[in-house]
This record gives sequence, structure tokens and C-alpha cells, in this order.
Amino acid sequence: MNQKIKGYTIQEATKKIESYCAYQDRCHKEVNGKLKEMGMIPLAIDTIIGQLIEDRFLNEERFAKSFARGKFNIKKWGKNRIVNELKFRNISKYNITTALKEIDPQEYLNTLDTLAIKRLGQISESNIQKRRKKLADYLLYRGWESHLVYEKLQELIK
Repeated sequence: MNQKIKGYTIQEATKKIESYCAYQDRCHKEVNGKLKEMGMIPLAIDTIIGQLIEDRFLNEERFAKSFARGKFNIKKWGKNRIVNELKFRNISKYNITTALKEIDPQEYLNTLDTLAIKRLGQISESNIQKRRKKLADYLLYRGWESHLVYEKLQELIK
């Protein structure tokens, strides 16, 4: 299995990665992985990443903010899941904290309410304990804080 990796010059790789970053915000880890896939050596990777930061194609804070907004608004993820995903991408604690400020506290609680009510309507279980567990598991998996989930269970399932 002789797999041929296309060789790139630093200029070619930079252009390719610039369009990769322009398409959507990326984190350093994604860009680093992409450059390794392209067969770039560590010195070239550092050079290219430095250039991308300088030219504002790569910005961890901007990435973290748009990631948090997107996952909350589109996928309805809770803060725990967002934090874990950002940590997985090696985003700094400072940038994670900044990113979470992008989520409006009132909208956050309204989304939890809407999500819980919608999900409860989809659970056909008749046993109250099993219903509670299914709803709790669903919300916790999506990263909602346990104290909020249990408050919501008390409110919805009596």
C-alpha cells in the first residue's frame, strides 16, 4: 500500500490552510492536525500557524466564542458539554470562560425549559421513575448542569 502524500511548499500549504480557516473558525488543534495530514514538518507547521495568527485567520478566542454560540443555539448543548468539547480542543481556561459569556443566562434557562418539555412529550414511559431517569439522562448527556436538570425534573414531573 504505497500511499503517495502530495508535497506542499510552505506557500501552497499556507494558502490551502487560509481557505480552510476562512470557511469557518478553527482551533489550533484542528489546523495542526490538517497540516500534519498534508505531510508538513513541525518547523513548517509552526511557521504557518504563526502566519495564520498574524494574518488573523486563526484566533482561539474567536473560535471558542463562535463554537459556544453555535453549539448552544443549534445543538442546544448545555455549558458542561461545551466546556468539555473546548477542553478537548486544548482551548485555554480564559477563552472558555470568555466563550461562555456569549450565552445569555435567561435564554439558557428558556432553552432548557423548551428542550425538557419537548423531550418529556417524546418519552412514552408510564413509570414515573423511569420517565424521570430518561429525561435526566437526556439532558445530562447534552451537558446541562445537574442542579438545573434536577430542578427541572421536580417542576415537570410530579
